[in-house]
Amino acid sequence: MSVTSVAAYAAPAPKAPLERTTVPRRALGAHDILIEIKYAGICHSDIHQVRDGWGEGIYPMVPGHEIAGVVTEVGPAVTRFAVGDRAGVGCFVDSCRECAYCLDGQEQFCTQGMTGTYNARGKDGEPTYGGYSTHLVVDEHYSVRIPDALGLDVAAPLLCAGITLYSPLRHWQAGPGKKVAIVGLGGLGHMGVKIAAALGAEVTVLSQSLRKQEDGLRLGASHYYATSDEATFSELAGTFDLVVSTVSAPLDLDAYLGLLKVDGALVNVGAPEEPVSLNLFSVIGGRKTLAGSMIGGIAETQEMLDFCAEHGLGSEIEVIRADQINEAYERVVSSDVRYRFVIDTSTI
Repeated sequence: MSVTSVAAYAAPAPKAPLERTTVPRRALGAHDILIEIKYAGICHSDIHQVRDGWGEGIYPMVPGHEIAGVVTEVGPAVTRFAVGDRAGVGCFVDSCRECAYCLDGQEQFCTQGMTGTYNARGKDGEPTYGGYSTHLVVDEHYSVRIPDALGLDVAAPLLCAGITLYSPLRHWQAGPGKKVAIVGLGGLGHMGVKIAAALGAEVTVLSQSLRKQEDGLRLGASHYYATSDEATFSELAGTFDLVVSTVSAPLDLDAYLGLLKVDGALVNVGAPEEPVSLNLFSVIGGRKTLAGSMIGGIAETQEMLDFCAEHGLGSEIEVIRADQINEAYERVVSSDVRYRFVIDTSTI
């Protein structure tokens, strides 16, 4: 392989600003592909991890698990990709490959733990470095093909934001005749609105204010309510089959469970750093489900990309230079982006 170290942006220590550096990439193995990264999305989980919000991290940390690029080299045993193919990598780059979940295509639930694209250690014990870099070496089985109908820039966030919403919407059968609410209209939520509407559901956005109402309706929602208005929860009580929360701040779970029909589900894909509390009568009355969901497996991620290509669903993005990453982090925290920052990695 011609690349042994690559330019990247990394956090050298917890809560430290990201800075330009170089990180190693492993030699190309028999089943590996080398991806020249073109675009990398900025996910709120990058910020949580860089700032040790979800526990102690591995530093220097190169974030990024929304990766879109082009294959420039392939190992001798590679069968799924050829040089020149458009390829993407999401939130993990390996798993045990032997447990029931891996064999069922649900590698995200690997019983031995999936290997994160960054802030993790591979089977060789070495740290993984993510997509805020120029190149990535990955086993072909943990990469997906990006359809030609999707621009690489708008496809990059689909590798996390897209699949994080697609997976629960499919699992809880959002579709015609179903009323679905998306809590929060941000990087995750805006894709939830697009995907749920494309699946045929009647979509409502629940946001703190009506500031983004025009956007929500344009993206496919039929209704839009402000959660800061106390009347919203009484007006919408017992309305929804499915409520998907994308917010990373603690929710009043009892209030949101009250929005569900009998047998409805409240699914959390946002991950607050603090614990939340619950009155169990909120689920007992109405046989309601409080659930969580994460990303999807490789097969479902490919299914999601193909679905988005078929329906013309790219992420709404703001492309930035690498030297704007730290500024972008602050803007994400203050909800000042519509709706996903994407790094042009040629600027690294």
